[in-house]
Amino acid sequence: MTHAQEHTSHTKLIWKVFAILSVITIVEVALGIIKPDSLYLTKFLGTSPLNIIFLILTLVKAYFITWFFMHMADEKKGLRRAVVWTAVFLIIYLATLLLIEGNYIKDVLGPLTKWNY
Repeated sequence: MTHAQEHTSHTKLIWKVFAILSVITIVEVALGIIKPDSLYLTKFLGTSPLNIIFLILTLVKAYFITWFFMHMADEKKGLRRAVVWTAVFLIIYLATLLLIEGNYIKDVLGPLTKWNY
């Protein structure tokens, strides 16, 4: 494989990843604008299914960015797992803490504050 052919294949891969990230972002923005009542006004795992969808889509985008633009696909298996899984677990942990604490603050300050839902 010549250098020019290798460059072309990476260019195609970058455009493919760009298209995937663009589609995910468009879905996120559309869901944020539309806010379907079935996803927004119901509760699942302490929050709305819409929030869970946003968290999952954000994790998918973070994975693609890390995997392709930080060149994790070319690294050894152990390093890839260490970086990717550590980040995934930390993001999930942070999101869980934010949802729990946010719900607590809402419960405590709810009677004292007029919340705009």
